[in-house]
Amino acid sequence: MFTVIIPSRFSSSRLPGKPLAMIAGKSMIQRVYEQASQSSASRVIVATDDSRIVDAVSSFGGEVCMTASEHVSGTDRLQEVCGQYNLHKDDIVVNVQGDEPLIPPAVIDQVARNLQQNPQAVVATLSEPIKSNGEFNNPNIVKVVKDKAQCALYFSRASIPYHRERKPFECDDANGEVLIQRHIGIYGYRVAALQEFVTWPVGTLESIEMLEQLRFLENGQKIHVEPSCEAVPGGIDTPEDLMRINEFLFKG
Repeated sequence: MFTVIIPSRFSSSRLPGKPLAMIAGKSMIQRVYEQASQSSASRVIVATDDSRIVDAVSSFGGEVCMTASEHVSGTDRLQEVCGQYNLHKDDIVVNVQGDEPLIPPAVIDQVARNLQQNPQAVVATLSEPIKSNGEFNNPNIVKVVKDKAQCALYFSRASIPYHRERKPFECDDANGEVLIQRHIGIYGYRVAALQEFVTWPVGTLESIEMLEQLRFLENGQKIHVEPSCEAVPGGIDTPEDLMRINEFLFKG
């Protein structure tokens, strides 16, 4: 049993009003909600600080929680929702990004299951192989390196791991898994970990890389990382992304 929480903010520098942008006749937030509802989650909740999003979610019969407006991250917003719903410290919540209208339900189930099966970790997330030098060298694509127990050693916008002797895409681990992995931004959390997260100051590495998940690593916590069971389409960040997904869905 787990709960899906979808943090959703109205403002976006590159695509204002993004959650309410229309995609083939439905708002983006409705598309994300419907995908999450196809998972095994016992409950799906949209978390927002904007009444327009509350009205939109209510209009299609979704569950929505109004949160404080001063949260600096989606993780802080998640923790407030857990408090409002009195979730137990051992409960698992999955953070589904509000701009991923094609998120496969299977990967939502996967990240929750991985966390349930790995008690040494307080967070679980996913990755997928990077297939080109363009992606490998792109600072907007976050890379992750893992240990033998499939727990994250580090996340970075830099090109890691760097292989001195040969091309990086020839570099596999002992199990034949490609070492060059892109991080996929879906997370499963134990509620207790969220409660701790909001008490920690922003970490040095977190502030340098601008990656929240590094706060867990800087505080000695384990993040389990497994290759995604399905390909995960990228999120919607720009008007061009929105145009492409509309074209894709209308053709389909």
